[in-house]
Amino acid sequence: MKIIVTGSLGNISQPLTQILVIQGHAVTVVSSNPEKKAVIENLGAIPAIGSISDVNFLTQTFKGADAVYTMIPLSFTEPDLGDYLRRMAQNYAQALKEAGTKRIVVLSGWAADLVKSENVEHLFDGLDASVTIMRPGSFYTNFYQSIDLIKGKGVIGKFLTLRYSGLWSLLTGKTGLLMGNYGGDDRIVFVSPIDIADAVAEELILLPSGKNIRYVGSEELTCNQAAKIIGTAISKPWLKWVLLSDKEMLQGLKMAKLPEKLAETLVEMQAAMHSGKTLENFHKNQPKMGKVKLADFAEEFAAVYHKK
Repeated sequence: MKIIVTGSLGNISQPLTQILVIQGHAVTVVSSNPEKKAVIENLGAIPAIGSISDVNFLTQTFKGADAVYTMIPLSFTEPDLGDYLRRMAQNYAQALKEAGTKRIVVLSGWAADLVKSENVEHLFDGLDASVTIMRPGSFYTNFYQSIDLIKGKGVIGKFLTLRYSGLWSLLTGKTGLLMGNYGGDDRIVFVSPIDIADAVAEELILLPSGKNIRYVGSEELTCNQAAKIIGTAISKPWLKWVLLSDKEMLQGLKMAKLPEKLAETLVEMQAAMHSGKTLENFHKNQPKMGKVKLADFAEEFAAVYHKK
């Protein structure tokens, strides 16, 4: 099959590309960075250098493809996250329609249907194609964003933001605490990008009718259980994940100088997770859990943590 992978060589797209190449597919990887060209070629794939904001580029890249995997990278400079997501999703939808693509796999988030400003899944409804929406839980790899904060570098008395699987969390390094308006004993589904890549690879070669939704997770834990696993791996077994109120979370994001509309959207996302509705939807779909557990990832995290 001829398969297009967007997302450059990110945490999902790189292992996905490797899986598909090993399976014998002709893979094209979309990247906005010309410096990735050689690396993509070394993986056995074809680079397509351009921006997902360019509909003509996307259309030409998608033409003749048997299947396309689409994802929208988060932007930390867009003041209105919802508007940005809609614009990029519309670009994909238009290009896929013009290219006549028949199999589409879309990366979304497990809280997307609960947060109106973030949900762009409906923009793929009008396509004459088989569409699967992937709803993964919270990425393990986003713990990497917390390394400097856990070590307490320059964060005394301040709140800083970090990306957390399309959501955000707060962390203060002085006391070794994870913070957010979800946390504590809230139960969360965490996921390895490797398990997401495996699931996407499975979906790309299928052709179910209409639109389908697939949830993806690796392990269900409370936030404090997750914090302890990460903390134990770095000799900080006391690491806790403190639950903030929505108001406290919003104040922290504003202190980090995020645009007000963006901050409000991020608080809404985390509130959906704290409510338990995301977990309820996950359980209703009864997805099979992936193979990579947080303890496995924690070993990789610790190796990176101690090198910093």
